[in-house]
Amino acid sequence: MEQIAHKNVTVNGINMHVAEVGEGAAGAVLFLHGFPELWYSWRHQMVDLSSKGYRAIAPDLRGYGDSDAPADSSSYTVHHIIGDLVALLDALELEQVFLVGHDWGAIIAWWLCLLRPDRIKALVNTSVIFQPRNPNIKTIQGYREAFGDTFYICRFQETGKVEAAFASTDTATLITTFLATRNPEPPCIPLELGLDVMFKGPAIELPSWLTKEDIDYYAAKFDKTGFTGGLNYYRAMDLSWELTAPWTGAQVKVPVKFMIGDMDLTYSFPGVKEFIDGGFKKYVPLLEEVVVLEGVGHFLNQEIPHQLSQHILDFIAKF
Repeated sequence: MEQIAHKNVTVNGINMHVAEVGEGAAGAVLFLHGFPELWYSWRHQMVDLSSKGYRAIAPDLRGYGDSDAPADSSSYTVHHIIGDLVALLDALELEQVFLVGHDWGAIIAWWLCLLRPDRIKALVNTSVIFQPRNPNIKTIQGYREAFGDTFYICRFQETGKVEAAFASTDTATLITTFLATRNPEPPCIPLELGLDVMFKGPAIELPSWLTKEDIDYYAAKFDKTGFTGGLNYYRAMDLSWELTAPWTGAQVKVPVKFMIGDMDLTYSFPGVKEFIDGGFKKYVPLLEEVVVLEGVGHFLNQEIPHQLSQHILDFIAKF
């Protein structure tokens, strides 16, 4: 960890915290984290790839950690986030990078490849499949029809209530609950219950791949920032849907490797397995490889860190 350097970069009107390590003779790799995470989620892959000659770069995305967090949820569309990342590449004087995404970072990675494929050599994406834009229904309504009003993404639209529920428990417990829970079923919380019920079950034992020091690092950052920045990604989904209308039916035209654990909650979403087996190549024609990891959950970058690093290395070494 002491190898990793930190700096702040002004991008797209905000200050962005960036962690990086490695000289980059083999190329640069940009890592995009998810919710509720930070650059820190990629700590293992950064060190692994830098030891193989790559320059590993992992920002705290807008709204997270030591990066700025605009207050209004309308400042968290995919256009804003991708604008930050393109500006970051410009600031770092990088014409092209390899891209690796997870969770929300995976969603952003798909859109970065759609909007600016000229900046991406190849993509290794994890956990969240490409989701073609449905021109007939807004994103949140689509989730309501698929899962009902109790689905966690629908509940996350409740501005203020969610933050109050998150603040009702200590942050370390909350982070442990998110990272260490092993339930592949899509989370649904009955409307008569507050979201704080998510954190009131029996104490969760830390898995071998997560230490108290890891939890403390996340908790210290989120204690300072709160969770509104990360929640605003969900609250901007319908606005992103409106703004991305011109890309309806567009294809991701960069080389792609996709990885997902069979215990990942997103793997259990309706239609995901069928899409992986069927429609994926229609929308991602340069999809070269799909890896379903047996017994692996959602936070694969931390659960199987070095195995994931090797998968990334095996793929990007081709280019």
